[in-house]
Amino acid sequence: MEKLVQIGAGNIGRSFVGQIFSRAGFEVVFVDVSQDIVAALNERGSYEVEIKDREPKTIVVENVRGVSGRDTEAVARELATCRVAATAVGPAALPYIYPNLAAGLERRREAGNGPLDVIICENMRNAAVAMYEGVAEHLPAGFPLREMLGAVETSIGKMVPIMDEAIRERDPLLVYAEAYNTLICDAKGFLNAIPEVPELAPKQNMKAYVDRKLFVHNLGHALCAYFAHLEAPELVYTWEAVQHPTIGPASRAGMVESARALIRAYPEEFNEANQAEHVDDLLSRFENQALGDTIYRVGRDVRRKLGREDRVIGALRFDARRDTNAPYTALCAAAGMRFRAVDENGEMYENDRDFANHVYPEGAEFVLREVAELQPGDPIDREVFEAVMAADAFIGERLAAGESILEVGGAGFAQFGEE
Repeated sequence: MEKLVQIGAGNIGRSFVGQIFSRAGFEVVFVDVSQDIVAALNERGSYEVEIKDREPKTIVVENVRGVSGRDTEAVARELATCRVAATAVGPAALPYIYPNLAAGLERRREAGNGPLDVIICENMRNAAVAMYEGVAEHLPAGFPLREMLGAVETSIGKMVPIMDEAIRERDPLLVYAEAYNTLICDAKGFLNAIPEVPELAPKQNMKAYVDRKLFVHNLGHALCAYFAHLEAPELVYTWEAVQHPTIGPASRAGMVESARALIRAYPEEFNEANQAEHVDDLLSRFENQALGDTIYRVGRDVRRKLGREDRVIGALRFDARRDTNAPYTALCAAAGMRFRAVDENGEMYENDRDFANHVYPEGAEFVLREVAELQPGDPIDREVFEAVMAADAFIGERLAAGESILEVGGAGFAQFGEE
């Protein structure tokens, strides 16, 4: 039986990657620093995934076990005896797993076991480069890293809602997820044969799909959240935003802006038909009431989401380079600066509270210079800067007048009309 070593036993690791490999007949060995999770996996040998969708069901994921991520030798032994591993730890935690990967590669080479493919499920751009550079720091000079490690980038589109802590305490292995199970991955990243897992979707141009995830899916969440918070602050759930008479259409319009730019950037991959289908499918998934996804969750961490390369400012820069008008995305950036949503306990996300108290009071121009890192000497950055500043002024005027920020027919909105 083939084995997958899944580094990271969190939501994506368990509900998505571990699940699809287990159902394809793989033994799944989870590596995690949580001793409670590792112990529970070894005690039970299985766990449950509750599918929160229009047709709910429970999937039992079997033939699993756990290894402590703190035990480098144990992890190295597992990595030496499989041909495929995966990570789902979060980009910030990747540096902590590089020593284990390096130790596993050395052990593989000593045993003559050939290359290891690592599927990087982190939703980060240039993930393969980061992994090669990070692992290399823990290997001896001259180690044939590129011959021994296949770094496989992915685009993770699966949505996993926040679970109630009481439920987690009752069963630390239970995880919620939507039904969507397609794992888009870089066909060119594998050194071994691509694993026979039905839900794997290997692509020849991975960059196109990484950009699509960030600038359509992730942007779509930001559009829903930031527009909803200003237009209808009483709304709690993402599905409510999608169904709202102005927020839903405006969110779709913003996603279509990026879709247009993607078609221009990657005409061999994308066209009007498949991008319209993709946007409609995403909105249908956002509208899934069973998922219980909240405006707070999809909008929080504004400082990061308004970063230069992230979903909103990154999308505007991407669109500008493709000569694509993006008025709704500019409005999203301006609305995002005003995002003050709270969780079920009435608390703002800590980073957002700091942003609201210490960053935004300096003004929109400060945010665009210091948070979005837009450079006045860059013509693309200057175009984005001017668009967001105009959108910010427009929103300020509309809010002061007690009027909708999304009412296309409203006075002053002409400059933000669709392309």
